[in-house]
Amino acid sequence: MKKIISSIIGFFIISSSFRLAPQQPGIKASMDRGKKVYNATCLACHQADGEGVQRMNPTLVKTKWVTGERRALAKIILTGLKGGEIEIDGDNFHNPMPPQAALLSDLQIADVLTYVRNSFGNKASAVTPAHVKAARATLSPSAVKLTTPSKKQK
Repeated sequence: MKKIISSIIGFFIISSSFRLAPQQPGIKASMDRGKKVYNATCLACHQADGEGVQRMNPTLVKTKWVTGERRALAKIILTGLKGGEIEIDGDNFHNPMPPQAALLSDLQIADVLTYVRNSFGNKASAVTPAHVKAARATLSPSAVKLTTPSKKQK
């Protein structure tokens, strides 16, 4: 009996050493929701493969802008870009990016950033709504007001 228990314990110890890096709790659901936001909001400029468009829209593939500090990335999504602020490997990107603070919730921004940070060959930690909320708190009130679409446009 002791031999069987020892074998079972040994099996679990050995098999756990072959596991892939542990995923953060809830990352799959966040990635699934984030992909939907990406497809609806980001795809036209950053493309299906995340490569963007040369000199217009920056790549999202293996760049410090994406895999770096989460709050800084959240601020870019919230406030947008005027164009020309992003430089990757000597290329400047000139298309402006509209601010998303009034269009996307903290959860939607966290989900899309988690998706981007873990897609296109990227491997980075998840972004939480708390990260986005902290970034949003540093912005002026007019930049962060969520709007509700009217039921009927006349």
